[in-house]
Amino acid sequence: MSTHNILIVDDEAQNRDFLSEILLEENYAVTSVANGKDAVAKLSQDNFHVVLTDLQMPEIDGLGVIRYLIENRLNCIGVIYTGYGSVKTAVDAMKLGAFDYITKPFKADEIKVVVKKALDHLALQEENAYLKQQLKAKYKFENIIGTSDRMQRVFSMIDKVASTDSTVLILGESGTGKELVARALHYNSPRAQNPFVPVNCGAIPEELLESELFGHEKGAFTGAFRARIGRFELAHSGSIFLDEVSEMSPNLQVKLLRVIQEREFERVGGVKSIRTDVRIIAATNKNLEEEVEQGRFREDLYYRLNVIPMNLPPLRERRDDIPLLVKHFLAKYGKEKNPSLTGFSRKAMNLLMQYKWPGNVRELENLVERLLVLCDGPEVDTCDLPDKILAGAVQTTSAVPHIDLPESGIDLSSAVSEFEKSIIIQALNRSNWVKNRAAKLLHVNRTTLVEKIKKQKLQRPVEVKLG
Repeated sequence: MSTHNILIVDDEAQNRDFLSEILLEENYAVTSVANGKDAVAKLSQDNFHVVLTDLQMPEIDGLGVIRYLIENRLNCIGVIYTGYGSVKTAVDAMKLGAFDYITKPFKADEIKVVVKKALDHLALQEENAYLKQQLKAKYKFENIIGTSDRMQRVFSMIDKVASTDSTVLILGESGTGKELVARALHYNSPRAQNPFVPVNCGAIPEELLESELFGHEKGAFTGAFRARIGRFELAHSGSIFLDEVSEMSPNLQVKLLRVIQEREFERVGGVKSIRTDVRIIAATNKNLEEEVEQGRFREDLYYRLNVIPMNLPPLRERRDDIPLLVKHFLAKYGKEKNPSLTGFSRKAMNLLMQYKWPGNVRELENLVERLLVLCDGPEVDTCDLPDKILAGAVQTTSAVPHIDLPESGIDLSSAVSEFEKSIIIQALNRSNWVKNRAAKLLHVNRTTLVEKIKKQKLQRPVEVKLG
């Protein structure tokens, strides 16, 4: 039996029976009613994919049924038929939202074709809606994983800044998720329905980057056989993400500065100024203040980009998020690559918590994906982890955490709290969370340690499993 439900609305029993017979032959589930009022009642209770409705009926006519579908935003396609066909009636029905229009007398093949087209159209609508929802969900907050204080501050900043058109400069090491944050800013903004255009300024050769960003006219340079629009034009009314903006040449920095100031530019080889309405989100893994001091980055451009700076913490400074990230990546890749692998043992998770993660979240994601392919058992254990994780964990547990002082300074109380938290976690992990042993490692009594654990809201890492 087909899962497609068809509703027939006609005040003539002969027509209802004829249409039902045709559609039942095609294995559709068919329901029929004798008037528009009963149709509205059915539509309010049950789900239908297609409604075939007569135009001329007492009380609520066919146009009224179509109007009900549209006004209530039902996920259903309406098709009208009548023996009183006229161009005006057809136009009125289509304007109101009917998918198609059929005149009597019916032809069985015509009915089958129209219903099939209506179902194909509905499937396309649903697929488009799903893809839009997936895209929207992917770059909302759900895909930026973290419950640590540092990440909560990032979420709060995105929430405050997204609705504005202010230029944002995202700062963070490679692999910390700068593009994810940029997309979250765009897809939570009033520009969400318009393009988001990413450009990796460090991955495109200098001689090609200007044309990539601003486009070129025909004959602008050797090989320019036709005019080409650039990324700024593609991003019109949306957002452009300039990743690794620090890699721009001095010449391009000047041109970018003009775009920010004047909201216009010329294509390479062109003379006509092109107006642009685009939000600029830039990112870098370098210290731009140092780049300015060294003369490698324009100071005026730096201040134009640095309207709202957002600092993304490296993974080693938000270790509490590692179990959550692991669970996220297991769910993301596990179904396709290895459904039988359901988690990490506690000992393996402890080692992940101790490792320094120079590649940050991207390195962790790659590790989880690789382990899903290589591991045979139901969970990842310490023997499955690569040597660098094992060696890195040993180094981490035997060393004092290193904290760099940012150019802008640091909140001392927060830094001391984070330092204390890191040391306590290391002691607890080394002692397998036996508090008496951890207290001895820290040279404090057990009561003091328990109080600090509560204050820092620390919890023992679980054996991370799906479900």
